[in-house]
Amino acid sequence: MHPKPSTLKANTLRVLLVGALCLGSACARADQFGVQFAGGVADHDIKKADLGLVWDPGLSWWELGGYHFTVVGEAHAAYWDIREDHAAHPDIWEFGLTPVFRFIKSSGWFRPYVEAGVGIRFLSHVRETDDRTFSTSFQFADMVGIGAQFGSHQQYQGGFRFQHISNASIKDPNPGENFSEIYVQYNF
Repeated sequence: MHPKPSTLKANTLRVLLVGALCLGSACARADQFGVQFAGGVADHDIKKADLGLVWDPGLSWWELGGYHFTVVGEAHAAYWDIREDHAAHPDIWEFGLTPVFRFIKSSGWFRPYVEAGVGIRFLSHVRETDDRTFSTSFQFADMVGIGAQFGSHQQYQGGFRFQHISNASIKDPNPGENFSEIYVQYNF
C-alpha cells in the first residue's frame, strides 16, 4: 500500500522543519550565522525569491597567497513565481540544504571569494506547465558564484550565483531549471 500524496507532502514538510530547527539550534552556538535574501530569474519567465539561514562554523584550511578555503552551511526556503502562460502551478515552493565551499581572502575590510556547492531541494509541486513537469519533488541544486564579505566585523556579504536545479536524471522527465541570482547577507 502506497501513502497518499498529501501524506507524503506533510511528511516531507515535517522533515524539512526538523532539519531547519536543527540548523537553527546549531547556529545559536556557532561562531557566526547570517540571514540571506536573494532574487533571481530563470528560463520560462520564472522569478524567484529566496530566504536563507547561513551557518559559518569558522573552519579554515589550506592558506594560499592570502586566501583560504572554508565551508558554510545554508538552509533555504524559496518561492517561484511562474509567469508563463498556462502555468499549472504558478507558485512553487522550494526547500533545501546546501554546504557551500569558498575560497576567500583571509584578511582585510573587503574579502572577495569564489564559491561552489551541491545540495538537496524539495519542491512543493512538480508540474510547472502542461508541457514541463519534474518527475520528482526531490531535486539536487548545484551552484557556482562570486561574492565579497565586508564591513568592520565582516557582517555584510553580497554576490552573484548561477544555480541549476534538477534530479540528476534519477527519473525522467528531468527538465531542470537554471537560475541567475543576486544575494545580500547580514551576519550576526
